[in-house]
Amino acid sequence: MNFFIPPERISRRTLLRGVGAAMALPLLESMVPRSALAAAAARPPTRIAWVFVPNGVNREAWTPDALGAGWAPSATLKPLQALRSDVSVVRGLTLNAARPLGDGPGDHARSSAAFLTCAHPKKTDREDIQVGVSADQVAAKELAGGTRFASLELGCDQGQRAGGCDSGYACAYVSSIAWRDAATPAPHETSPRAAFDRLFGTPDQTALDAAAGRRRTASILDAVSEDARQLSGRVGAADRRLLEAWSESVRDIEKRLARVGKEAPGAGAPPPGSRPVAHPEDFAEHQQLMYDMLLLAFRMDLTRVGTLMVAREGSNRAYPEVGVTGGHHSLSHHENEAAKIADIRRIDQFQVRQFARFIERLKDTPEGDGRLLDHCLVAYGAGIGDGNAHDHGDLPILLAGQGGGAKSGRLIQVEKETPLANLHLTMLQAGGVKAGRFADSTGVVGL
Repeated sequence: MNFFIPPERISRRTLLRGVGAAMALPLLESMVPRSALAAAAARPPTRIAWVFVPNGVNREAWTPDALGAGWAPSATLKPLQALRSDVSVVRGLTLNAARPLGDGPGDHARSSAAFLTCAHPKKTDREDIQVGVSADQVAAKELAGGTRFASLELGCDQGQRAGGCDSGYACAYVSSIAWRDAATPAPHETSPRAAFDRLFGTPDQTALDAAAGRRRTASILDAVSEDARQLSGRVGAADRRLLEAWSESVRDIEKRLARVGKEAPGAGAPPPGSRPVAHPEDFAEHQQLMYDMLLLAFRMDLTRVGTLMVAREGSNRAYPEVGVTGGHHSLSHHENEAAKIADIRRIDQFQVRQFARFIERLKDTPEGDGRLLDHCLVAYGAGIGDGNAHDHGDLPILLAGQGGGAKSGRLIQVEKETPLANLHLTMLQAGGVKAGRFADSTGVVGL
């Protein structure tokens, strides 16, 4: 036996251990004092997350018409047809801090830097970057201690961290949406394996693997199976069901990560001291893995705050997954060319389809007397409205879930020039953050 379980309850620091491996556990009833169980069951915590997409959208294909609960998905939003009652479209929000405000070109850098901070970034391509604290990190700071991780930052495109990337703006601006303070971006993890190891490994094990210069190929779940079996025999029926569901989810991701390791170009042993960075060649699978990491982290109460930056702002990647061979950024400047507009619409719908899959999985995940989606608020959007116009008003924003008592399934029209910060403040309050204002907010969005 590699750990001690007190008869009254299990420590939240309990790890499953095996030969050369250790694995963190999800939050179990056995870890919660009996006095808190009833309250926790009656009121599951609200999780909040933001998903960022680059380069704006083609607004004509994005925007639904009917207000309220009768909205029908537009061409771009068709993947949400079956989820209409779970997702709201918010129209009219503005990101004023991403506008030039006297600084000239650089809309891409400003849109990503300001998306969650709602602060105007200092125009510099040197180390003296300055913007603001992002909404997710405000939540992480206040909610820290309740879960293993205060927040989880994920992405699919690492981007550059040094030098200039957009008309005199530092690369950190286009590569980051989460900011711990005005001068410190919170780097997001883009490697599915590294994200998995962070969630389910232990710091000492991850460091050991990196120092040995080895890529983990064996299953952590297999390595700790004996400890898991013994633990299962000492907990109640509810915890056993949770452990089974947790094991199935982790097993599924491990199998997919094993395929990534085989498919990654030149996937030999990494240099000593390096971290595992293999990415799936298929961008859809890469996104799905990162979405699933966030889902699992929420499901197992490893964190209650997350961000996913699906690509850096200004990204010029192609999307062969949907037959688009041109670069995204170049196509976004379509100048009304029909072929380029058609490609942009394919990219926009691809991103919505990935998001819809995530929301559907949240909806299909039971929690308490309902679903995990009932206890989440997930915002999806961009800091640029129309990619061709480089404007920052009437942003493409979706909001999924019923966390904090939100009523989903509507098209919400706010007044023109309503700050995006109002939505962030609404989400912060829903997540349990005691905030009366955030950045340039003027109130909350009525959900």
